[in-house]
Amino acid sequence: MAANQDEAPILEALARYADADELGFTPPGHKRARGADPRARAILGDAVFHGDVLANGGLDDRLARGGILERAENLMADAVHADHTFFSTCGSSLSVKAAMLTVTGPGRRLLVGRDAHKSVVAGLILSGVEPVWVEPQWDTSRHLAHAPSAADYDKAFAQHPNADGALVTSPTPYGAAADLVGIVEVCHRRGKPLVVDEAWGAHLPFHDDLPTWAMDAGADICVTSVHKMGSGLEQGSVFHLQGDLIDPAELASRADLLGTTSPNVLIYAGIDAWRRQMVQHGHQLMGHALELAARIRGTIETIDGFHVNDAKDFTGPDLAHDFDPLPVVMDISELGTSGYRAADWLRAHHHLDTHLFDHRRISAQLTHADDEQTTGRLLTALRDLADHADELSDAPQVAVPSPADLRMDQARLPRDAYFARHTKVPAAEAAGRIAAEMITPYPPGIPVVLPGERLTEPVLTYLRSGVEAGMFLPDAADQRLRTVRVVAEDD
Repeated sequence: MAANQDEAPILEALARYADADELGFTPPGHKRARGADPRARAILGDAVFHGDVLANGGLDDRLARGGILERAENLMADAVHADHTFFSTCGSSLSVKAAMLTVTGPGRRLLVGRDAHKSVVAGLILSGVEPVWVEPQWDTSRHLAHAPSAADYDKAFAQHPNADGALVTSPTPYGAAADLVGIVEVCHRRGKPLVVDEAWGAHLPFHDDLPTWAMDAGADICVTSVHKMGSGLEQGSVFHLQGDLIDPAELASRADLLGTTSPNVLIYAGIDAWRRQMVQHGHQLMGHALELAARIRGTIETIDGFHVNDAKDFTGPDLAHDFDPLPVVMDISELGTSGYRAADWLRAHHHLDTHLFDHRRISAQLTHADDEQTTGRLLTALRDLADHADELSDAPQVAVPSPADLRMDQARLPRDAYFARHTKVPAAEAAGRIAAEMITPYPPGIPVVLPGERLTEPVLTYLRSGVEAGMFLPDAADQRLRTVRVVAEDD
């Protein structure tokens, strides 16, 4: 029987719950807004509290006999060509850990692109898995990393044939996409599964002019953040499974191990509604977004001091395989300022928040929600930024190392170093010591320092100069990086 994609089981169950005037003597304690602070109700609205009900014993009965979540997950799987789909209310940070722990386990090996998000590294720390790092393809002129190539993964498997599988990040937050078909072939030729961290690719299944969707490329598991490029609420994530290399019950068990026992139904409802929206209108919505992005990209290119990175900049030999144009990445180095300073100026003067920012770039993430009005505000703000560039020209310089200097020796496993006895040392004296913490510029959340890596002066100088320029290091014990947490020498 064909799936009825006009259904939204979770939304419809919420409507039935309200119509039935269900009375719960259960959590949540606000009891459908009645107990909530009136000041919170005034700002958030009662709809938020009315939709905040128990998943089982509320939205569904105590034994989940209505199969509400299961039906919503099956509809999602059908919509994106997967065999199985699982919803998560803990973001893709949880989903990717569940995927990793299904593919491999403590003391075993997994091939991982070194441009992975910090959530992947957290999975390595929690699991005790030994990473086999696969180097990204570096654009040295732009100081950007693109996903490793299929040949890179092939070489890594040849050197580590006992690795249990591979993980690749695609697309990157900058819109660069990997050769997933080629990497799948490398993995499956050896009978190994591929996990794709596709957190930035929720929209990919719904238009042919976007990079290849991981399930269509043949990947075994892909993880997607519905809240990033879709219409879901923050923390809404799904992970999809296909093929026979991974047991779906095993994946469900790992997700249950890591997930909350109190999932937020509002997040489930946002995922459910987005799936129906995309099935019914996704091609049209994404087509409009792509047309809008093309026009905006062309217009920004005419603003003095701006260069919009495009497919010709990101794709080609030794670069990315494909390109998503919706993240509008702007190189502003000709303005003589940094992305950090430009982002702060745009927020202060135009109440406009950019997505990514680094020593030379800012990025405006477009989705199907954008229109002429929102992009008009963006263009006005960018023109004003260009007109005031002289006021921002004294931005501190960031000492960005070469790719070779950026990479450090993995002297101990991430888990071993993270849980080892540690001490703090002045950053100026940390070179040569083994890091006991992650240090991650955010966004985009790709760690520069991993637990277990032997610190080097070029990396420390890069991070210290970055902090002075405006870089944010949320996971460092000392966010100003006056000190660094390192493994105690007698551990």
